[in-house]
Amino acid sequence: RGGRVKDLPGVRYHIVRGTLDSLGVDGRRRSRSKYGAKRPKAGGDAAAAGAKKKK
Repeated sequence: RGGRVKDLPGVRYHIVRGTLDSLGVDGRRRSRSKYGAKRPKAGGDAAAAGAKKKK
C-alpha cells in the first residue's frame, strides 16, 4: 500500500499482513482484512479456542 511514515525518512511503504511472505494473525476476529486473517468457520468458537491452546 502507498503512503509514507512521517517519522521514518525514506520509508514509503507499508507491510500488508497475509500477502507475499508475511503471515496473517491467528485468532483475529475484528478488522480481519487489515491483518490477513481468514473468516472463522460458523460455530467455530470451541475449535478456535482449542487451536489457541495447542500452541
